[in-house]
Amino acid sequence: MAPSRAALLIGKIIHARKEWEALGSIARLKEYGTGSRQDFLSKLRSGEYDDVVGIYRSNDSTRVTGPFDKELVQALPKALWYITHNGAGYDNIDVDACTERKIYVSSTPIAVDDATADTAMFLMLGALRRITQPFLSVRKGEWRGPGYQLGHDPKSKKLGILGMGGIGQAVAQRARAFGMEIQYHNRSRLPESKEQGAQYVSFEQLLQTSDVLSLNLALNASTRHIISKPQFDQMKTGIVIVNTARGPIVDEAALVDALKSGKVYSAGLDVFEEEPKIHPGLLEDPNVVLLPHLGTSTWETQKDMELLVLHNLRSAIEGQGLVTPVPEQKQLEQTSRASL
Repeated sequence: MAPSRAALLIGKIIHARKEWEALGSIARLKEYGTGSRQDFLSKLRSGEYDDVVGIYRSNDSTRVTGPFDKELVQALPKALWYITHNGAGYDNIDVDACTERKIYVSSTPIAVDDATADTAMFLMLGALRRITQPFLSVRKGEWRGPGYQLGHDPKSKKLGILGMGGIGQAVAQRARAFGMEIQYHNRSRLPESKEQGAQYVSFEQLLQTSDVLSLNLALNASTRHIISKPQFDQMKTGIVIVNTARGPIVDEAALVDALKSGKVYSAGLDVFEEEPKIHPGLLEDPNVVLLPHLGTSTWETQKDMELLVLHNLRSAIEGQGLVTPVPEQKQLEQTSRASL
């Protein structure tokens, strides 16, 4: 007998297609691979997805339907219980609107930790060496290029980590191998076993005493522009900024000013406020190392992310709840939906 409930894929699955198809034993599989926001909303309102209890939201789904803002969340099927999102960041989902509708949301922490931390270290080392100018010059036959200057070693530098979750802890582990001293700030202190010798400090102390600041926190209303002019003013002159989290965590205009003044020695950035648009002041500054949001862009990590989304979706449909719910919903009771 065919399953009575359905699961909907928005966007594409590249690396775990057979695992998605295996879900056909417990749910009818539907897909919305391409289209537009208005077309998707039209299909929702026509009842085409009324039997959908779980959505697999791929990491390219925003390009297909736009963000899952309040308008779209309110149009989702009444039968929907779960949104399983492919991505550690989920600022393109209105979690409050989902919570109001008793829709549970998961993301993909853990799966992204190593690749993102590797990217952070790549940017950190590049920024400490101010690698952009010589890197570009050598390809133009200019050897080290004009204005060549010495960089800095990571050894003995104090690394401040803002956001000591899975990615922050992975950054700390790698930085420790380079001889860096680790301090961090979270909303709450970690258990000693997870600190691995890192020192817990206040936000103000983190800003005032770090030689390098790595940003590894989620984007939400409280973290948007958490690093802006008042924070730069508190920092050491010559600090290095690394951001592999979300662009709007940093006020880009304030960062450009801090780079021009010399307050910030250099920056390594994988994310931007209005990506793919990048502030011209960052593009023009040879002391900034820029990547086009490549933090999780490896074959292994992309497959692990897809598999974790599917693990969440299968677990939810089978009545076990989400495996990696978003932090805002971790205290919510999922057992009421144990028998979909």
